[in-house]
Amino acid sequence: MASDLRFNNITLIGMPGAGKSTVGVLLAKLCALAFTDTDLLIQTGEGLRLAEIIQRLGIEGFCDLEARYLAGLPDGAGVIATGGSVVYRPEGMARLKDLGPVVYLNVPPAVLSQRLGDLDQRGVIHAPGQSIAALHQERDPLYRRYADHVIDCGDLPPEPVALRIMEQVAAGSNF
Repeated sequence: MASDLRFNNITLIGMPGAGKSTVGVLLAKLCALAFTDTDLLIQTGEGLRLAEIIQRLGIEGFCDLEARYLAGLPDGAGVIATGGSVVYRPEGMARLKDLGPVVYLNVPPAVLSQRLGDLDQRGVIHAPGQSIAALHQERDPLYRRYADHVIDCGDLPPEPVALRIMEQVAAGSNF
């Protein structure tokens, strides 16, 4: 099916714990594309964990930094797994959309809560005391605004999600 795909990049967006990195690695293998995890790119470039970067720069500073890293992504980045906060900077999302289709992995808050531990330790951008459900409610409209495709993942394992992405992106449809 990889030969049916007429692009060099697919970007995965969604909440922390949605499976962007896990699905992204599998999708890259299935499509014979490179894999880029923007959170790892930032951590490697800055020499710090995300939580430490957020603590030093604050939320706005981190989002600006994230947008700068996105601006530097090469055209052949392959499958790109982003941080959940990527949708807070329109210029970053514009770059990702220039690279190819953007896919929102939509996972219900109840499933996310089971997958995630301490949001602060994971380096998740959120207001103090904000719940996963409230964060999902805040970000969902942004993810949908920028997505070319929405995949309702539920609690599906990574492989069916990756196959669904391939089918939807190859068909050019959206669900």
